[in-house]
Amino acid sequence: MPVTEQMRRPAVRRARVRWIWLSLLIVAAVFLGAAAYLISHAEPVIHARIVETLSTRFHSRVELTDFHVTLRKGIGVEGGGLRIFGQFDPNTHQIGMQPLISVKAFSFNTGISSLFRTPMHVNTVRLTGLQVNVPPSQQRKEMESIRTKGKMKVIVDELVCDEAQLIINTLNPDKLPLDFAIRNLTLTRLGSELPMRFNATLINPKPVGNIESQGRLGPWQADSPRDTPIDGTYSFSHADLGTIKGIGGMLSSTGRYSGKLDTITVDGETDTPDFRVNISGQPVPLHTDFHATVDGTTGDTHLEPVKARILHSSLVARGYVVKSKDPKGHTIRLDVMINDARIEDLLKLGVRTNPPLMTGDVRLHTNFDLPAGQQDISERLRLRGNFQVSTVHFNNTKIQSKVDALSMRSQGKPKKAADNVPDNVHSELSGTFALKRGVLSFSRMEFTVPGADINLAGIYRLDGAALDFRGHARMHATLSHMVGGWKSIFLKPVDPFFRKHGAGTELPVKITGTRSNVHFGLDFGRKDEAENR
Repeated sequence: MPVTEQMRRPAVRRARVRWIWLSLLIVAAVFLGAAAYLISHAEPVIHARIVETLSTRFHSRVELTDFHVTLRKGIGVEGGGLRIFGQFDPNTHQIGMQPLISVKAFSFNTGISSLFRTPMHVNTVRLTGLQVNVPPSQQRKEMESIRTKGKMKVIVDELVCDEAQLIINTLNPDKLPLDFAIRNLTLTRLGSELPMRFNATLINPKPVGNIESQGRLGPWQADSPRDTPIDGTYSFSHADLGTIKGIGGMLSSTGRYSGKLDTITVDGETDTPDFRVNISGQPVPLHTDFHATVDGTTGDTHLEPVKARILHSSLVARGYVVKSKDPKGHTIRLDVMINDARIEDLLKLGVRTNPPLMTGDVRLHTNFDLPAGQQDISERLRLRGNFQVSTVHFNNTKIQSKVDALSMRSQGKPKKAADNVPDNVHSELSGTFALKRGVLSFSRMEFTVPGADINLAGIYRLDGAALDFRGHARMHATLSHMVGGWKSIFLKPVDPFFRKHGAGTELPVKITGTRSNVHFGLDFGRKDEAENR
């Protein structure tokens, strides 16, 4: 039976389908074989290029323990256990024992054609768990770098890192290493001879908050990493000062910095609209402008100076902040000058009384010492200095009326004092003081009103629970003139016993009680004790 055209067509179609499938299988086999060949050869090539590039870049030994290549979006590379060794181990002080840089995991993608180019080009590398150990300055030149010669085999445009850590080590046994936690870090323009641009979010432990920073880092100084240049700007907002025992408020700060990793100069400002000390609990606006130098070798920060403004008062402070190992924390020591301030502003910050006990212009010089520790700031703060307060007026009408009466009697106007005629006398106050564990001690305090000079010594607790001052008062008028009326006749014979230097009256006095219940009185017992000695 002859084969017709219609009978041949299905057979031809079946043959063509078999040929297509066979071709596809051949292509797939070739592709898989090429892929297997490519991957098997790509892994050692890329691995070698990464190690050589990092060795050349940092002049150091490099280890890379986990490395995989896949054909995903071109060539996909994943790895981990990357370690770039520095000159020393800060614990054992031996060469190469601790890595200068380590990375837990990394990944990037590149085109297949990059395998055949030198250098290989990568757009973005992503890192997780980057840790950088900066050696102490004493170790910079004591040991030679471990160098690997060669050309740069990989160029990276952008480096993106999550959860990084920067540790600046020290050989001082009394100091802790500086440890910066970095939540996010992006580096761009990673050329070997150019500064890298960075954008970072740092985690500030106390007060708790995030610091956003942008700037430039480098070129990297392989022989002396601490000499690597850095400059940039920062912003710090919504930082809760309540995480520091004894104070409160929401702080924000902006500024810029420049220098080298071990000596960074910072100029900035802070604003805390509701700053408060727990002992008073009264919020006040606080603004500061500061110039500081951060020493990465010791962790010390030198303030040169800090200019602060509280309400209508300004002050200037110079000193330093030292990081302490035991107890853990920071010790702050400042020299504080106040030349343009109001006493009511300072009292509102440090004393719970509202309104403040007094008003007036104040000048003050004090040494400010805040040791490291976990106790409340009011328990740790120590002050020692001197002060002058002029045009003093007491907001407590009871106290002010007593001051008015004292002034009038001291001038020989007892009738005016007895009639309680308000005079609103302004006083002058000066002295030397020391603050320790929430107690103000006055070794000398001079209180002057028209007609009288009072010299006192004593203590005042900042919580207002106790005050106790003892001393003597010198009045211009005699005792009989101070009393007036028929009583003055009986006091004239005793005037000479209370007269000093040929005129007026001197009496032993005391001020005792609490913030809300102040007692003024004579202290004849003290006078008798002094005379017996």
